[in-house]
Amino acid sequence: QVQLVESGGGLVQAGGSLRLSCAASGSISSIVVMEWYRRAPGKTRELVAVIGNRGATYYADSVKDRFTISNDNAENTLYLQMNSLKPEDTAMYYCATPVSGNRYWGQGTQVTVSS
Repeated sequence: QVQLVESGGGLVQAGGSLRLSCAASGSISSIVVMEWYRRAPGKTRELVAVIGNRGATYYADSVKDRFTISNDNAENTLYLQMNSLKPEDTAMYYCATPVSGNRYWGQGTQVTVSS
């Protein structure tokens, strides 16, 4: 029902910034919540940020005050603005959305932060 295509990952130095994008298509009118997850080497998947269709947001403590989740409704695109990046932010980042009993996932985009 929903297709998610991510972009924006890359290699940056500590203290730098990146903006991740997730373009949604398909049954986008059914989307209520969109999420960013990440999975670092040797660690389990972590919920990073959430935005609801009424604008409410949630952030993990590890990224609060550094990351911002937002949505451009005109472009059907989810964003994650990442500032003051740290080496421990290095991970594969995924966007996701629960719709009609399923969770749909993007393909993931790699973020690597050097010290």
